[in-house]
Amino acid sequence: MAEFALPANSKIDRNGAAYPAPSGAKRVKSFKIYRWNPDDGKNPRIDTYDIDLADCGPMILDALIKIKNEIDSTLTFRRSCREGVCGSCAMNIDGTNTLACTKYIDDVKGDVKVHPLPHMPVVKDLVPDLTTAYAQLASIEPWLKSETPPPERERPQSPEERAKLDGLWECILCFSCTTSCPSYWWNGERYLGPAVLLQAYRWIVDSRDEAIGERLDQLEDPFRLYRCHTIMNCTKTCPKGLNPAKAIAEIKKLMVARK
Repeated sequence: MAEFALPANSKIDRNGAAYPAPSGAKRVKSFKIYRWNPDDGKNPRIDTYDIDLADCGPMILDALIKIKNEIDSTLTFRRSCREGVCGSCAMNIDGTNTLACTKYIDDVKGDVKVHPLPHMPVVKDLVPDLTTAYAQLASIEPWLKSETPPPERERPQSPEERAKLDGLWECILCFSCTTSCPSYWWNGERYLGPAVLLQAYRWIVDSRDEAIGERLDQLEDPFRLYRCHTIMNCTKTCPKGLNPAKAIAEIKKLMVARK
């Protein structure tokens, strides 16, 4: 499992606090959760929470909510829709970046290890700082750009044109793919990463958009696009089953075709 961005000169204390299951628990599962509070001056630690699955929902997020509501209210994490749509609860679970709301507890053998998304600064506990990632998203201008006056009702697309967006529009910007990419770990401030490049391709391939040349010009850079080495971690980890690596390859093909 990848290491995480930590405060300077700090190490993870693997023997943090332990919270045993209540007496009479029928199905006990241990959750080993990364904890770090920037305000207490202490090193990050791993706290262990024993949960009775007989009194808990089936998803990892259900267990995290149970821990926060019933055991330790200081545990901090992001969540919103609980339906795999918003991307808020993306985290590293059992060594894989995914969504806590769609990951079944029973899919994890042994203890459940929960960390924030790797190689990102940590705000607190399981909350990564996505400031850079959002700034990179804004840099590709992810909205329709057209000089043609809009029609009275809508900009029509043929079924074939619309089909080109499938596998792209479903991205929920959880950044599981980006934070699983070694190229992004090494060049995160200059390489846009899989999630943002998939979003860029979504607009490049949209038949209603009239700024394809401008968009490709913005990506024509040794780092913004070409740091992708087709490692495929992004595609493997995507909780929505998308293929960011293919989108990046298609952008590269368009770059070659225009020369």
